[in-house]
Amino acid sequence: MKVAVLGGGTGMSQLLRGLKKLPFDISAIVSVCDDGSSTGRLREEFHTPAVGDIRKVLISLSENEEEIKKLFDYRFNTSSDLDGHALGNLLLTGAAEITGSVSDGIELVNSLLKLKGKVMPLTEDDVVLMGKMASGKVVMGEHLITEYDDKIKKVYYKETPEVNPDVLKSIREADAIILSMGSLFTSIIPNLLCKEVKKEIDNSKAKIIYVCNIMTQPGETDNFTVSDHVKLLNSYLGKRKIDAVIVNNGEIDSAIVENYETTEQKDLVEVDRNNLQNYNLDIIENDYISIENDMIRHNTLRVALDILSYLLD
Repeated sequence: MKVAVLGGGTGMSQLLRGLKKLPFDISAIVSVCDDGSSTGRLREEFHTPAVGDIRKVLISLSENEEEIKKLFDYRFNTSSDLDGHALGNLLLTGAAEITGSVSDGIELVNSLLKLKGKVMPLTEDDVVLMGKMASGKVVMGEHLITEYDDKIKKVYYKETPEVNPDVLKSIREADAIILSMGSLFTSIIPNLLCKEVKKEIDNSKAKIIYVCNIMTQPGETDNFTVSDHVKLLNSYLGKRKIDAVIVNNGEIDSAIVENYETTEQKDLVEVDRNNLQNYNLDIIENDYISIENDMIRHNTLRVALDILSYLLD
């Protein structure tokens, strides 16, 4: 069963860890507008799409994940220009230089790692994400958008990127199009800003499934309910809208929730079933809570099993 997963960063890589354990043919489509830290410096020097989120996705789909993570996430601590660079970012940049494109560079790395799925950048272009804030202020660059002390009203690209043909092919052939959990405005929606992507989704008969975040994100989804997440994503989709939303109904220790609220200004996303009834979608719910080092994560194997059951039903 072919699934096209759209996202970027930590949320997407977490979801892929569950999907890779089941009989899915995975195409991971990664938004490439990150411009902070090591990724930002490499983008400035080599004028390539962001490789940081691609690195995380490659790690999550590798067979020997723990060892690859140690290697790819290693950051140099030195007084030279290497300081702060992640080894995986350098490897991906080098592979792109050798092969002539990020996509071909990923294929080269894939041949070494034997990934359980395909990884592809949304575009080969050096894209710049723009954010219009609630105050009307326009902010340029993903990391500045997320750091700006104001609510995001909408995002768009400074210049329209050329979409990777493999991305369009993967969506066209997919049995399911999965919008990953993660940052809505800076990881998920950037994949939906391109008219070619929306056109392929509109023409597809695949189920569109959204794995909703468990916690809100400051500046992006403050006070958002599940239906608010769905409404926002639907506003960036074309004629076709979300067919099913995956939501958590498991309990979380109150001390952990309180710590999130006080230290990170994150709250539990309310599952507002009454409002969700207005969106003509299926609600897939289960206890998806996994606590890792006092951090709230999805039990992505359980998520993957429920996605498989839904598609086979």
